[in-house]
Amino acid sequence: MFSQGQLTFGILFAIVFMGVIIYAYRKDFNLHQKYYKGSLWVLLAFLGFITGIAAIKFILGY
Repeated sequence: MFSQGQLTFGILFAIVFMGVIIYAYRKDFNLHQKYYKGSLWVLLAFLGFITGIAAIKFILGY
């Protein structure tokens, strides 16, 4: 389906891309701690809301 060159490029691209993302995250870690404090609670509330909607849908059988 894919040639050997395409597979090699895809794997190398994924490895390099993940490395750049990790480097950028670690570089900005202190800024994330400062400006996004409390964002975990927003994420948990959102996931709880979605879970609640799914539970209501499941219970009511729609």
